[in-house]
Amino acid sequence: MSYPIQRHRRLRRSGALRRLVSESNLRLDDLITPIFVREGIDRPVEISSLPGVYQHSVASAVEFAKEITAQGLPGIILFGVPEVKDELGSAAWDPDGIAQVAISEIKAAVGDELVVMADLCLDEYTLSGHCGVLDSRGDVDNDATLDLYVKVALAQAQAGVDMVGPSGMMDGQVGAIRSGLDQNGFQTTGIMAYSAKYASSLYGPFRDAVDVTIANGGDRKTYQQDYRNSKESLSEILADIAQGADIIMVKPAMTYLDIIAMAARHVTVPIAAYHVSGEYAMIKAAEANGWIDGTAVAIEQLTAIKRAGASMVLTYFGPFVADYL
Repeated sequence: MSYPIQRHRRLRRSGALRRLVSESNLRLDDLITPIFVREGIDRPVEISSLPGVYQHSVASAVEFAKEITAQGLPGIILFGVPEVKDELGSAAWDPDGIAQVAISEIKAAVGDELVVMADLCLDEYTLSGHCGVLDSRGDVDNDATLDLYVKVALAQAQAGVDMVGPSGMMDGQVGAIRSGLDQNGFQTTGIMAYSAKYASSLYGPFRDAVDVTIANGGDRKTYQQDYRNSKESLSEILADIAQGADIIMVKPAMTYLDIIAMAARHVTVPIAAYHVSGEYAMIKAAEANGWIDGTAVAIEQLTAIKRAGASMVLTYFGPFVADYL
């Protein structure tokens, strides 16, 4: 028996037709590139668990930012790695701290041609490796941490950052930061909130990149989300929007496409998704073994994140897929 060719098959007949009817398309304008800037180095150092990704000096970070701008990528998010850590993470808000110096130098070099975002957290700066200051029992003190987050936000804003990215998942962090920025004349500094950040096992290479080890073999399960749950994500997202978030984020991305899709159905603010270090590293490892075409898989995954409803994707693949796009 012969069956008629269905409409969808006719529309797949050529590459041009497939492009013409594609529902979701990945663009350079969708991609934000993470940059790690480490104090005390004078040249880039490759991160072994993130092949092709480097810890930068301030000077090499500036050059990398210029290269990204020339490629047409629209934004970066900066992570600082200090030489000295303490209990409070005070280098995070030091005007001469590594993140603030890098923000200032990058903005001086590229101006408004590149959106410069900065991670706003304490884990890179604390001896405990936690995202906040600890109380006498060794638990993260939410409210005391909020006071420090405001200090970090103001230091980053004074350095010229376009948008801060609070990633600690502290209750009330967006409201505290928004109030602190507004009261100090930084009403135009935006907030990209890590609103649905899961306590995932996919962050290992990132912790290598920022030199973070959680003290006493601990974890962040008391303040980041449980991977078994989805409904609480929407509650967290809506709370952050009510407190003033300009962009909300889901992290990780590929394992949480359902969360991205749920957010897209319920909110009108832009949605970011972080294609995290473990997701990147798995692709690079399989590519190194000759098992997959790494670039093709990266494009497929990043497009899937867009298809799920993300407005933008934080990804280590940006510079690598720029020519393809």
